[in-house]
Amino acid sequence: MSRKPGANASNPVAKRPKQLIDTSIAMTPENSFSALLKEFGIPQSDLCQVTGLGRSVISRICTHGIWPTFHHIQARQAIDAYLAHRGLTPNQLQRLMHALHKKVGPSVLPTPEAVPVSPATENQTETVKEDPMLLANAGLRPETRAHFKLSRNPFIDDVQSPDDVFQTPSVRYIRAALTDCALHHGFMAVVGESGSGKTTLAEDLQERIRIDGRPITVIKPYVLAMEGNDARGKTLKSSQIAESIACALDPSVRLRSSSEARFRQLHTLLTASRRAGQRHLLVIEEAHCLPIPTLKHLKRFLELKDGMQRLLGIALIGQPELRERLNGQNAEVREVAQRCELVELEPIDTELEGYLQHKFARFDLRLSDVFTADAFDAMRARLIHRPRGGTPADVRSLCYPLVVNNLVCRAMNAAASVPWPQVDAQVIAGC
Repeated sequence: MSRKPGANASNPVAKRPKQLIDTSIAMTPENSFSALLKEFGIPQSDLCQVTGLGRSVISRICTHGIWPTFHHIQARQAIDAYLAHRGLTPNQLQRLMHALHKKVGPSVLPTPEAVPVSPATENQTETVKEDPMLLANAGLRPETRAHFKLSRNPFIDDVQSPDDVFQTPSVRYIRAALTDCALHHGFMAVVGESGSGKTTLAEDLQERIRIDGRPITVIKPYVLAMEGNDARGKTLKSSQIAESIACALDPSVRLRSSSEARFRQLHTLLTASRRAGQRHLLVIEEAHCLPIPTLKHLKRFLELKDGMQRLLGIALIGQPELRERLNGQNAEVREVAQRCELVELEPIDTELEGYLQHKFARFDLRLSDVFTADAFDAMRARLIHRPRGGTPADVRSLCYPLVVNNLVCRAMNAAASVPWPQVDAQVIAGC
């Protein structure tokens, strides 16, 4: 089988030459890297040789600033090293480096209503963008921490107290709502995407209760193998919830064998605890996996009373599928949906700089030492998507803490490997 000139099968850069990533604006003919190469007598075939990329891919890099999605960092490094040893004058090398690494991160507005579409890339059918929600966990490498002078990774084990929780308007409301649910035995559901901080808020509630010494017992049934049906795992049944509540109130209790006696025993335990001044909150995580019968039974737990006083509050924590399950149009769960306050954990679109500032400040780090001012809008361009021709209602934002953390770690690793002094828009657009 014939090979493209300069392609090297052993070079990882050459594995996927057809998948491209756009750096957002095209260079002008006068200052393009391609024009400077011609001016200084450097053939593009040499770049094919040192990177292992095909001629068409190298041509796109030189003329339009379009880099391959995969292994683009290695390609940049290979070209940098080659140019540095070409015997160019300092001025020539500086001009080439400026053209090659031109800061061309996308220009965006900080609101999802104005997510841009780059004119330079609108008709580039080969551009492939990775779904940011699929960004793999990327820890900071040791050399990255050394490059940015970080004593530790600010994204590992980073929430150890309520003060570590970043306060957006959405988070503040949910924190207050969870506390009210515990004190007054309400019924609510907290819905959010994976990595949005739902579990952190549940842990935050428990920690604040402990620190403040409030008389609230938080009951959390184990959901390690819970699934929506028994074909895929174990469903969480109302009898198991009752057992969790009883054991939380009295660890030495021996539950009755019959359902009637067991639930009467539970009611007695809750009543005695309530009269002793204790409040009770049942917190069920991964609630989007609750089977319909168990969802329906939650209403009956809520209706356990001592006279007119409720004995138990319920907080469900789950992914967006929970919102669909609690749809009031679903006749099977209508009675539950009518009583449950549904609260959604919003993305941190306009709070992105504040979130990262808070995260770094908790470790005595300065955000400006790591990021340039244009990096944040470039992050929004990666994480906020508006379909072409769509309305503001069609905007989908993935600016959730875990996704932001993964993107930032990838960008910092990429910048350190070049090496680049700070993470800027170009680095964000290329990782």
